[in-house]
Amino acid sequence: MTQLALFDLDHTLLPCDSDYEWGQFLARIGVVDSQYYAQQNERFYQDYKDGKLNIQEFLRFALKPLSEHSREQLKEWHDAFMKEVITGQLRQQAIDLVKRHQDAGDLCCVVTATNSFVTRPIVESFGIEHLVATEPATVGDQPLANFTGEVKGIPSFREGKIQRVHDWLATQNLELNQLPQSFFYSDSMNDLPLLEKVSNPVATNPDVRLRDEASRRHWPILELFA
Repeated sequence: MTQLALFDLDHTLLPCDSDYEWGQFLARIGVVDSQYYAQQNERFYQDYKDGKLNIQEFLRFALKPLSEHSREQLKEWHDAFMKEVITGQLRQQAIDLVKRHQDAGDLCCVVTATNSFVTRPIVESFGIEHLVATEPATVGDQPLANFTGEVKGIPSFREGKIQRVHDWLATQNLELNQLPQSFFYSDSMNDLPLLEKVSNPVATNPDVRLRDEASRRHWPILELFA
């Protein structure tokens, strides 16, 4: 039977936060008010690390720039973002971890709170087909329809990740509790709800709170970027 390998992205497969870095990139190239955006980006990032992020407030902030530009322009900026920021953050240790699961025939999926516009090209860089991410709403259902600045459906954050994973697995005709083995690699205490649902939780480059929790529960701790 199929085994499942789920991966968080930021600070798990990447040694950085792609959401934060995308915001900093937009500020650097002058797409947004640099000083205001950088300050707000820093505030939300700290709230996330502290486990007190208001996800709806953050998403209104993060998705607004997507709604103010065409998909063609956004893609041009994202291509530059990949070259200037992300490519240098791809680490062989993370690529090898994914490949071990792929070589074993496991179904691999990245499950991230960061929106799919930012993350899909990054996930493809790891050779992973499946992505569960926060989905930006679009004007209509055309593939390259412009973004509205709103969220489509449930954000892929904290408990929302569980529902989104269940929904995705249903499209694969699978159920989490019927799989013989399921793995979830994450760095963040924010992902504790989903870590508790899989048979093999792995605290990966964990933050202080998750490290303490993993030690208490005798979960394995993996350091990819040590």
